Amino acid sequence: MSTNTLTDRYVHEVVRRIPADQRDDVADELRTTIADTVDARDAADPDSAEREVLTEMGDPIRLAARYADRPLTLIGPELYPTYIRLLVTLLSAVLPVVTAALVVVDVLDNNDLGSAIGTGIGAALTVGAQMIAWLTVVFALVERSRNRKGASAASGTWTPDDLPELPRPDKRVGAAGAAAVGNALLIGLIVWQHIAEPYRADGNAERLQVLHPDLWSGWIWPILAGLAGLVALNLVRIAARGWTVRLAAWYALAEAAFALPLAWILYRRVFFSPEFLTDFSGKWTDSFYTVTALGVLVVSASAVVSRFREARR
Repeated sequence: MSTNTLTDRYVHEVVRRIPADQRDDVADELRTTIADTVDARDAADPDSAEREVLTEMGDPIRLAARYADRPLTLIGPELYPTYIRLLVTLLSAVLPVVTAALVVVDVLDNNDLGSAIGTGIGAALTVGAQMIAWLTVVFALVERSRNRKGASAASGTWTPDDLPELPRPDKRVGAAGAAAVGNALLIGLIVWQHIAEPYRADGNAERLQVLHPDLWSGWIWPILAGLAGLVALNLVRIAARGWTVRLAAWYALAEAAFALPLAWILYRRVFFSPEFLTDFSGKWTDSFYTVTALGVLVVSASAVVSRFREARR
């Protein structure tokens, strides 16, 4: 039996937007309603009848809003699905590109990673707020304009062809599980090197930490908190059987808590203990730290963008 029918895709698009405790009941109700309506038409082509029924039921975003009892009055139910799709596209695709471009320009101008990180955070907050504000204003004005009927008709041309394919939970669950295990192991490794002090410098019998001991007075804690958050969120993602926009937003916060301090201490060369650096002096240049710090930021930003993209599917 196919698990990627129009009904399956439609139900998935509805239930992933409502509270988790309602999803099973709503999914069963929708499948029963769709099947009964298709059977009642006694059509020669069940696939065509299924398509007609889903078209009459309308955009799954609008239906999910009704199930979740979320009134869509600021913009209106006709324009709201288009508004949400465009907003998610701007925040998950356009905003990261603009932020990355501004960070690169700042690095080239000032050659200062601290300034670049500040620029990136400021750009993400400022540009993101501007995108949300102006898009909301535009759609609110369209909703209240004299051409509202025409705009609503144009935005209401949803068809079952707009339904995205179902995600492949087997591969993504495996990836989320591997990420949770990897981050948990990284937490264990950081704590272990602090407790066990496994490194010994040349000619010195004293056992030392690999990471800078002063990190435990400050910077290491947001890094560990961020890693713990990533572990928890990947486990929640497995339980929820997919990323949601809310989960992706929490993931972005956890990733920022981990990546921003890590990039900063790498750039400032306070990541490794002085004794460890002494043994490797001359092997790691300043450019190595700068490139590594930028790599951490790029990889983290890519992971956040990927989570938002998965949430949209």
